[in-house]
Amino acid sequence: MSALKFNSELSNEINVTPEAVEQLIALTADEDDVKGVRIFVSGGGCGGMSYGMTLVEEPTPFDTTWSKDGLTVYVDAVALSYLEGVEIDYQTQGLNQSFVFKNVFVNTGGAGTCGTCGAAGGGCG
Repeated sequence: MSALKFNSELSNEINVTPEAVEQLIALTADEDDVKGVRIFVSGGGCGGMSYGMTLVEEPTPFDTTWSKDGLTVYVDAVALSYLEGVEIDYQTQGLNQSFVFKNVFVNTGGAGTCGTCGAAGGGCG
């Protein structure tokens, strides 16, 4: 009987566009203690789950990683279940520039909008 092995490397579970990779590399380039970027999921509110990123100085044993062009993205195993199928893009519209999480509700069944406020992700909660 073989033991289950924790898959610590991501392949196609998430997608980071070339524009987003370029911007994330630029953000981390001058940070000596930073090992990469963490994608995280935080609890609900009216629009459901919130998605964000922060810099990583020390990864945890529960992190999975995605790497490209010298950038390492860390996702903990719990957050990964909410992020499977996501595409992270970087968009510029006029003076506004931002990272955009696309298609995050593909595997969670939360597609749609809130009937009360119109926020993406299902219902108020």
